[in-house]
Amino acid sequence: MAEEVKLLGVWASPFSRRIEIALKLKDIQYEYIEEDLSNKSALLLKYNPVHKKIPVFVHNGKPVAESLVILEYIDETWKDHPILPKHPYDRAIARFWAKFVDEKIQQTLYKARGAKDDELPKIIEEGREQMKILENELKGKEFFGGETIGYLDIVAFPVAYWFQVQFQALGVELLPEEKFPVVCKWIGRLLDVDVVKSCVPPRDKHLAHIKTRIEVARAASK
Repeated sequence: MAEEVKLLGVWASPFSRRIEIALKLKDIQYEYIEEDLSNKSALLLKYNPVHKKIPVFVHNGKPVAESLVILEYIDETWKDHPILPKHPYDRAIARFWAKFVDEKIQQTLYKARGAKDDELPKIIEEGREQMKILENELKGKEFFGGETIGYLDIVAFPVAYWFQVQFQALGVELLPEEKFPVVCKWIGRLLDVDVVKSCVPPRDKHLAHIKTRIEVARAASK
């Protein structure tokens, strides 16, 4: 009997894209269900009644929520092409940096979206400082996972890429290559991987979506 694998997500969400990258790297067949968060489906409310958010991963009728939790579930369930490091210490370090990405860098993204013009320079500085910290962890490596794409690459890439697109929408080059050579080469290296590239939204559509989100956030903050 074939396994039932579903992913409830949103095309523009970096959290959804994390799961798609992992599933494709592991060659897991799945059904993707696009959600409209302004009109949440009965399926989403059924499978994630606590947070009512995406992504939600459904395996043989059993739901798993929150992208970092889902990634670990996938890696523990499908052993081929492991994404988490083998050694417990290395796994702990990867989890530490994943939390840094979500609790620091991602939060800066949120702040920038609704920021006033006079608030933006400080947020840009904060974002660059955070990306420089992440870059220092990457120095000397092809990927955070070493020679192959790993857990932290899957966690960090969508956020770093989305970071660039959002600040482009704000008219700012957040990560100039001369200041962030390691991160920029890493992003480029990942975009050369077909599996990763297939999970990146079309640039023009993505930019238009983010500009709309920025307009809505700024209007709400007035």
